[in-house]
Amino acid sequence: MHRRLFLTTLGVTAAAPALARQTQPPREANPQIDYGGFERLTGDVRQLRAGRLLPFARFKKRAASGDTLLLDARSETAFREGHIRGAINLPLPDFNAESLHALIGAPGRMILIYCNNNFSNHRRPVPVKAAPLALNIQTFINLVGYG
Repeated sequence: MHRRLFLTTLGVTAAAPALARQTQPPREANPQIDYGGFERLTGDVRQLRAGRLLPFARFKKRAASGDTLLLDARSETAFREGHIRGAINLPLPDFNAESLHALIGAPGRMILIYCNNNFSNHRRPVPVKAAPLALNIQTFINLVGYG
């Protein structure tokens, strides 16, 4: 019995990457999930993000200005271990309309975001991640999605 359970579990694990490559999303039973809206939002973000990327020198200059919000979207633990001076921490899993509004305030405010973006020193609190996952795209998508 244990051997059969192990093999079944192994089969499910091995199938997981194939499930991620499905081209048709499964029908959602939850009306609070909008897969089509997610596809539209994430499909549009590449060009929008490209137009807003800053070279590091400009990032540092903007971060030093008093009217810019420097947002650290890493975990609270990583933030406590080390962060850029003046940064405010709001972990990505905690993003929602209310938390972002409370943090950002007025629309139109300059926001600079950083998270685990594969810095060259590969030390805690920003260890190197898999390259396709190292961008702050999830954070950016959330900020765009919440307006």
